[in-house]
Amino acid sequence: MSCDEQKQTVVESEIQSEKSAYSGHTEVKYDQAEKIANVERFEGIDFDAEFEKLEALQVAAVNAPRTWWDHLVFGTNKEIIFKNRRHMTWMLGFFASMGGMLSGVDQSLISGANVSLVPDLSLTDHEQSLVSSLVPVGAILGSLIVSPLNQKIGRRICIMVACIMYTIGGLLCAFTPNVHGLYAGRIFIGVGIGLESVIPAYVGECAPADIRGNLVSLYQFNIALGEVFGYAIAAIFYEVHDAWRFILGSSLVFSTLLFIGMIFLPESPRYLVVTREKVGHGWRIWKILRDVDDIHNKMEFLDMLQSAEQAKLDDGTKKRFEVLDFIKNARARRSIIYANIIIFLGQFTGINGLLYYLSTVMHAIGFDTKNSVFMSLVGGGSLLIGTIPAILWMDKCGRRFWANFCLPWFFIGLVLVGIGYLLPTTTAASKGLYLTGVILYMIFFGSYSTLTWVTPAEVFPTYLRSYGTTITSTMLYLWSFIITYNFSSMFDKMTKTGLTLGFYGGIAVLGFIYQIMFVVETKGKSLEEVDDVFSKPTSFIIKQNLRSTREDVRDILSGNFKNVMYGKNVHY
Repeated sequence: MSCDEQKQTVVESEIQSEKSAYSGHTEVKYDQAEKIANVERFEGIDFDAEFEKLEALQVAAVNAPRTWWDHLVFGTNKEIIFKNRRHMTWMLGFFASMGGMLSGVDQSLISGANVSLVPDLSLTDHEQSLVSSLVPVGAILGSLIVSPLNQKIGRRICIMVACIMYTIGGLLCAFTPNVHGLYAGRIFIGVGIGLESVIPAYVGECAPADIRGNLVSLYQFNIALGEVFGYAIAAIFYEVHDAWRFILGSSLVFSTLLFIGMIFLPESPRYLVVTREKVGHGWRIWKILRDVDDIHNKMEFLDMLQSAEQAKLDDGTKKRFEVLDFIKNARARRSIIYANIIIFLGQFTGINGLLYYLSTVMHAIGFDTKNSVFMSLVGGGSLLIGTIPAILWMDKCGRRFWANFCLPWFFIGLVLVGIGYLLPTTTAASKGLYLTGVILYMIFFGSYSTLTWVTPAEVFPTYLRSYGTTITSTMLYLWSFIITYNFSSMFDKMTKTGLTLGFYGGIAVLGFIYQIMFVVETKGKSLEEVDDVFSKPTSFIIKQNLRSTREDVRDILSGNFKNVMYGKNVHY
């Protein structure tokens, strides 16, 4: 059977199954109609000719003289090809997401390092706050340059540059004679964190739709795993002379491992096709990541090409200031507002304040200095455990269910922490309530926080994805800096209960209301199909979300939880 015949059979069978499933209904829901249209739009295309053309472009690309860019991107890549292409995709997700481990390690190391760092260097409260909060400042700088770097040298090389920044920062922190060297080292580390923020977009562009949420969630899992490693490293070196040097310098191990891993991973085919217009190279890498004997994988690549061509036709010529589309283009504007609000909710419900100062807070509720370092592992370990369900079930349950299910539970954790602060710190009840609240908060925030990486990785148009990553990453680390730098003063002036329950908890309540109305379900959709969803008016999305919520409530009351868990009531 030729490719055209195979494709025609797939089209006819899928259209017929969709239409027959809803025959007799007076109204075909929008998403089913859209699915039919997505299949039908390939009719009339000579598939055999298209793929012969792609093979010819691949041969031409491989044999063409290499530019400096080709040497940088392809010359540093040692390709490996798995018989089962799915294994290659999983390896890409696992290795690239190790960047999250670097971020997590460097965020939590300072919590344990502060125990010996502050007295050794006689740091003032202001200097201690700067050492803790300069990583988000560096991350803002890294986020501001990630877009031009991303556009110029690609996702993969950008991640490798991030590893180099980590290494420089780790060396400065380990060998500095004074606090000024620490400032510089922490800024370099922050730049590395900002540059690696491209990882979720890189993984999202390479992963198939049915496991994209799972693989992007690995980034948050590795952040949480890195935080556990950071607390564990602090506990290991606690009694060593100059412990903080060993603690802060240990991140060198992780940056080296990630750098080596990136040598064996390919560039994003969507970046090559859409941004660099290197279709031949994009097709070659697509065949490394996908089984092209499956007609659906071929159709997805053609869909990507069609979207890129349509974008060029719509724009006429390449825009000089494409980023302004986030203001002028309604589809792009919806995505940037949506992604930033999800990230805002993740930051302003207090996670970084608690992580950076977990040892200090543990000490404040009655644990001695040594045990406060060890007890930090409880919080870090709970965060790690919370990310595991997201990896397993994000793509089964969907983004909307995940957001609306997790947020109320970590709000309850904040309530328990706030009540725990009201009791005398010497009582077992105070510690018990506080630890129960921290564990509950960390577990469900761990699950929720995966959305702060999954959302920006999939909601932007491909031609704006690097700009969107820059904006969302910059805002993430700016908000992280605000929360981290002001945590001590807010802790004192707002009272412990006022901060955790009033401020963080209040934002969680407002966030839940926002999510009911605006969170978009993207599970199981290709990035091109996600683009179609965000092209719909905001009023349409709100209307469908409220309708879905009513159906969810009805199903919960009737005991039909499967429809709610698997997002069967969501239709766009």
